[in-house]
Amino acid sequence: MSRQVVAAVCLAGAASLLVVAGGVVRPARRLRRLVPDPRRAGPTWRPGWWPDRVRVVAVLAGTAASLLLGGWAGLLAGLLAGVAADRLLRRIEPRAVRDRRLRETADLPLAADLLAAALRAGAPVDRSALAVAEALGGPLADRLGRVGRTLGLGGSATEAWAHLRPVLGAESLVGAAIRSSNSGAALAGALTRLADDLRAERSTAAEASARRAGVLIVLPLGLCFLPAFILAGLVPVIVAVLGDVL
Repeated sequence: MSRQVVAAVCLAGAASLLVVAGGVVRPARRLRRLVPDPRRAGPTWRPGWWPDRVRVVAVLAGTAASLLLGGWAGLLAGLLAGVAADRLLRRIEPRAVRDRRLRETADLPLAADLLAAALRAGAPVDRSALAVAEALGGPLADRLGRVGRTLGLGGSATEAWAHLRPVLGAESLVGAAIRSSNSGAALAGALTRLADDLRAERSTAAEASARRAGVLIVLPLGLCFLPAFILAGLVPVIVAVLGDVL
């Protein structure tokens, strides 16, 4: 088997891993990565699955480059290609991670409202977090479940609510919960205000995105209209004037 064939096989394997790891899979499979299966011991989605595949892809890319060039130059090129592929791919957010992050951010205002309602009904914080996790479902429910179980086992508020820190926009919720635990202040009102603030921020961001989309939509139209205007309007006039002059 020639070096070119082996290099092509390595590149094909790397491309296949990127397609699968990037999340180009059926929705049912992607959903199983995001939502834990209660019949299994743990969630099917692992935070380390993307770095593992990145390393394999980098090795395959480096091997392909080394085989194509050969010799010491190929060895050096393979090393550089592997390092470059590893660095570049680690900056890419996988689709499964992005879907998880977006769903957690989207569910956060509803989770804050449900927590506030449970607290107003008289439930303790740990029971409220577990009840909201059971009702909400999804990746944010996993974090809330860990919060409730940590509090139920006697963990501190800082340790328990730290499970929500990675969620975008949850810093205020975590801070309010920790302050309430330390000072005894009511948490339900702070959660309601937080949910309202998150919805307002989301509405503002959506409006800004809509305006930006309107500007971006006009750009292709301008790029098409300007050459057509020059060719259909200006060029005939210039040609006629030059014909009369010459």
